[in-house]
Amino acid sequence: MSTDQSQPFSSSHYHPYWWEAAPLYQQNHDLTDLKNIDVAVIGGGFTGISAALTLAKAGKKAVVFDQGPIGFGASTRNGGQIGSGNQKIPIGQLENRFGAAKAKVLLNEGVQMLSYLKQLIAQEGIDCDLQEVGRFRGAVKPKHYEAMAREMEALNKRTHVEFQMIPKSEQHREVNTDFYHGGYVLPGDGLVHPGKLHKGITAAAQTAGVILQANTAVTNIKKVAQGFHINTNAGAIHAQDVILATNGYGGTTNSTTERQIVPVGSAIIATEELSSDTVKHLLPNMRAYGNSARAFHYFRPSPDGKRILWGGRVGRWGDHMIQGEKQKNWRAFRHLRDDMVRVFPSLGSAQIEFCWSGLIGYSFDDMPHIGVNEQGIHYACGYCGTGVTRSVYLGAKIAERVISHQSGNTPFGDEPLPSHPFQIIAPKIVPVVERWYRLRDWSGL
Repeated sequence: MSTDQSQPFSSSHYHPYWWEAAPLYQQNHDLTDLKNIDVAVIGGGFTGISAALTLAKAGKKAVVFDQGPIGFGASTRNGGQIGSGNQKIPIGQLENRFGAAKAKVLLNEGVQMLSYLKQLIAQEGIDCDLQEVGRFRGAVKPKHYEAMAREMEALNKRTHVEFQMIPKSEQHREVNTDFYHGGYVLPGDGLVHPGKLHKGITAAAQTAGVILQANTAVTNIKKVAQGFHINTNAGAIHAQDVILATNGYGGTTNSTTERQIVPVGSAIIATEELSSDTVKHLLPNMRAYGNSARAFHYFRPSPDGKRILWGGRVGRWGDHMIQGEKQKNWRAFRHLRDDMVRVFPSLGSAQIEFCWSGLIGYSFDDMPHIGVNEQGIHYACGYCGTGVTRSVYLGAKIAERVISHQSGNTPFGDEPLPSHPFQIIAPKIVPVVERWYRLRDWSGL
């Protein structure tokens, strides 16, 4: 079957599958009624909502602004995979950069992120289809398998995170394909429904007294004698403190912090409903899945076990799909279906029912950061594509900093958010780098 045909996308919905069960919050308020605001939180995703919940429980009056519906960005668009911080930097490089002691602290903080998320879900009674099923990561080249084994052994030595190496001869008990050359399993990782998780944290924040202001873009933040003057497209307010939580969806304020984060397009497709036996046959343990490629893909079963969701970088036409799904162009997602069928040829006849994309935020050092910028604005950002656990955890941590005015409550706040001489053109370079990665993966370089 030719993957150049549009037929598999003929009945596609161009919005996140997650929104079907968890519609986004759309309401706003008259800003003239918002008085005595302690903290204005800019961005209504996991970071902002988690920060606002922490603030409200500490007695602070917080308002959350989002330029679209609350949670319109990556928080309700991602794949819903959760893990122990998902460190992007190899441990050897991390130790060379920070030293062995600091690297160990950072790695263990990643483990704490996952524990915090699970505790929050339990404490707030959030129904988000949490499935502690583990993660399988496949080696796309034979040489990757041994490198993965060394990395997992190093991680276990420093954090005691459990893992299992799965040789190619046994990988069919994990994933029913010959595409990979073995891989590893992290049994402590898992899955959530990100839309329901966001909705649950948002409901908890509202119950605690947080004010949600949807469809309100912040256009300017100005430091004044007693706090901050905040201009929006719906009016202005005054707040004692500001938390910037826009990550990949920045650019609307005058903050230099937003310009230090590179937005990178990411996309996901979801198949039509398949038989439960079909999904179980391909994904025997119904885990989270990923691979070792530079231009990586990731996938998972839907919470009901009837679909396969497949994600990766956005396609050549992906920019059309980022803001509001204005242009329904199946070509933006064709490469994802091609990758899926390459791994699972039996899905060649499956219709693609949902297609969507979004923006993740990359820092120039591949590390998440929290801190205070030169304008006195608090920020948390730079999750580099592993944002579910990181954003919820660091959102709470940046709120704690606002409350206590102390630093050092997380090692991810010790390093300044770096800039780069080419940061202005960085977003335009990303698609070129992505194609170069794909070429190297294909050629084996």
